[in-house]
Amino acid sequence: MDYPFKSIEKKWQKIWEDKRIFYVSESSEKPKYYILSMFPYASGVLHMGHISNYSISDALVRYKIMNGYNVLQPMGYDAFGLPAENYAIENNSHPRITTENNAKIMDEQFKQVGFGYDWNRKISTCEPEYYKWNQWFFLKMYEKGLVYRKKSYVNWCPDCRTVLANEQVEDGKCWRCGTEVSQKEMEQWFIKITNYAEELLDQSQLQYWPERVKIMQKNWIGKSYGTEIFFKMVDSGERIDVFTTRADTIFGCTYIVLAPEHPLVHKLIQNNSYKGKIEKFIHRVINESKIVRSAEDNVKEGIFTGQYAINPVNNENVPIYIANYVLMEYGTGAIMAVPAHDQRDFEFAKKYNLPMKIVIQNKDRSLDLKTMTSAYVEEGVLVNSAQFDGMNNIKAIKSISEWMESEKIGKMTISYRLRDWGISRQRYWGTPIPIIRCPKCGDVPVPEKDLPVELPFNVEVGKTRQNPLKSVPEFVHTTCPKCGGYAERETDTMDTFFDSSWYYVRYADPHNHNMPFDSKKANYWVPVDQYIGGIEHATMHLLYVRFFHKFMRDLGMVNSDEPCIRLLTQGMVTKDGAKMSKSKGNVVDPQYIIDQYGADTVRVFMLFSSPPDKDKEWKDESVKGASRFLNRVWRLIDEQKDFLKSVHQDYDKNANISSELKKLRYSTHFTIKKVTEDIEERMQFNTAIAAIMQHLNNIQSYYIIDENDSTEIAIYKEAIEIIPYLLVPFAPHISEELWQMLGHKKILLETEWPKYEPEFLKTEEITYVIQINGKLRSKITVSADSDEDLVKEKALANYKIQKYITGKEIIKIIVVPNKLVNIVSK
Repeated sequence: MDYPFKSIEKKWQKIWEDKRIFYVSESSEKPKYYILSMFPYASGVLHMGHISNYSISDALVRYKIMNGYNVLQPMGYDAFGLPAENYAIENNSHPRITTENNAKIMDEQFKQVGFGYDWNRKISTCEPEYYKWNQWFFLKMYEKGLVYRKKSYVNWCPDCRTVLANEQVEDGKCWRCGTEVSQKEMEQWFIKITNYAEELLDQSQLQYWPERVKIMQKNWIGKSYGTEIFFKMVDSGERIDVFTTRADTIFGCTYIVLAPEHPLVHKLIQNNSYKGKIEKFIHRVINESKIVRSAEDNVKEGIFTGQYAINPVNNENVPIYIANYVLMEYGTGAIMAVPAHDQRDFEFAKKYNLPMKIVIQNKDRSLDLKTMTSAYVEEGVLVNSAQFDGMNNIKAIKSISEWMESEKIGKMTISYRLRDWGISRQRYWGTPIPIIRCPKCGDVPVPEKDLPVELPFNVEVGKTRQNPLKSVPEFVHTTCPKCGGYAERETDTMDTFFDSSWYYVRYADPHNHNMPFDSKKANYWVPVDQYIGGIEHATMHLLYVRFFHKFMRDLGMVNSDEPCIRLLTQGMVTKDGAKMSKSKGNVVDPQYIIDQYGADTVRVFMLFSSPPDKDKEWKDESVKGASRFLNRVWRLIDEQKDFLKSVHQDYDKNANISSELKKLRYSTHFTIKKVTEDIEERMQFNTAIAAIMQHLNNIQSYYIIDENDSTEIAIYKEAIEIIPYLLVPFAPHISEELWQMLGHKKILLETEWPKYEPEFLKTEEITYVIQINGKLRSKITVSADSDEDLVKEKALANYKIQKYITGKEIIKIIVVPNKLVNIVSK
């Protein structure tokens, strides 16, 4: 019969819980191993992406436990934020109510799948005992000068009615809802993540992180070496700092351009008779996608401010323009335009009939402005550049920069693409920012003794277009901690990425009421040994969490530089070639599959369908295939359990046995070796499961010759027993049940991981793959002691090979020992 997964799964989940297999402490004498998957939003239902992600971590947890580690795998909920708030609004409820209910539902679903968590360490970021410490960290950053408030243009999602960080804008749209993002000038709180830019660029301790993630972070931080040049306005003498990586072209500057968001823009156009027209242009441009604005093929648009600046190297007056292709995010938000040697500037100058000046000449042909159809951007010799004429332009970058620095008209500097982290959000369901605004004292931090600043419950969620907390006067109105006078609370809440930037350390000490965590406990567990999550977090969560870890280190709270040692970015679960989503109508409910086939089947499908870092295409037939495999294993043992329980496994390892029995024993030990290496060295669970499947085939193709031969029966039993032994990380319920059926008293998670015997991996015969001109054509089996000449002879004599080489010239034969023969012919 098919295995009764419903009763088996409940049985073993209770046993693991009763034995407290997954509950750990810092007092263990075993080496620690901390495995963590990014915690989920409290959405109320597990989807296939969750099952995939947590199946990976759970398999590794069980493997590490059996290898003698003190393994921590905690679970909690990223419970604040827009998804939870919007879900409550849609269901005409309150975020606290819906979030708590959703978390309870998800707790049960996690337990139903059998994932092994230390539930004593569960956290939820919406609980005051957690977000109190968000506020504490904010105040510590404030004390260290890492927090400031300023007016700036921010990314505004009109649908979510809140600000988005740069990292949360994808292709000009909100990463949450896909609405077109606009620019809005608002006062915001910022964290100086840029103070840690150099440290974040140091990836020396990220050797076990995916290269793709490291490149994405490096590009996002965007370090550029260049020069800031000090232009001055002709009328007022006010300085405009321009950043450039091409100081060699400064003598060819014929105008400068400011980003529409530049803070000087409004001052520049104040007395311009065309002020209205300019402001209309600015409003239009700042609401365009920054990706589109910075694209090479985008149409360059600009408008003259009516003002001029002085080029400090030659005292020439140059017009000041505002243009769509200059972004505030790069450099200083102001550029010098050298149209003869920059293609964007060239196109802009042609369009607006602006002057050009050649300052780099081609050594082989003379450039002429009259005949130039594009900017000259190659290497050359400087001309029209005063004392620098005749120099190679690349070498002149340093010389001109040093000269400007000595003349105090510029300075060599480093610019970053990374911008400070804007954490203000104009929504209710988040951590209140612990600042009180006093008319006399200004911004006053909430005293630590008054933390947490709790969210009020009686909020008009979804019933107001303004910041919801402003609708609660008893929250807003307060007294100043400094002067005792009337004051108002900050009504913005924190970006929820703040919550998730340190949660992994809270798991080390989740019930501490006096501090975020005890450093001794934290330093026992942290850094995380294996972190698992999506590639989409490369420049958001994974950057913020590195910054936060370094800040906690600087406070003396942790003694490591990075939050995790190894990082795996798992693939998505797709169906019909697209990511599963309700809008596409291709969502598969995990509950339905679990009810129909059992949790182990879903786990095996997820882990077998592809390597963990690749996308998994959902196919109903593949799920059925995983179920058939587990049922084959079940029947193999169930039908022989009484016979196998009576077999003594000790036998004379030097006994003379048949070649077929040697092959079976080889299969057993090869499978142990293969599965162990696939998990330990490569985390390739799909190939590990494939090896177990192949071993099952090998067992079922073996026929016992003599039931009274104790050696044969012992080797046969060993071959069968190794299947649940090796399968337990991937299909834990059925594996534990089969192990018990075979007569074992200790459960698998209380036994040591099996070890292979190298002596049993020696074979009397070796199979060679034969290729002709690189194409697989046949296979041969030869004695293990065959020399290269004999291998070549047998390969050429193979009847399948004969039909491909008859009448052809053999150029050479390449033998890769113990693997393949490649015949090159023509």
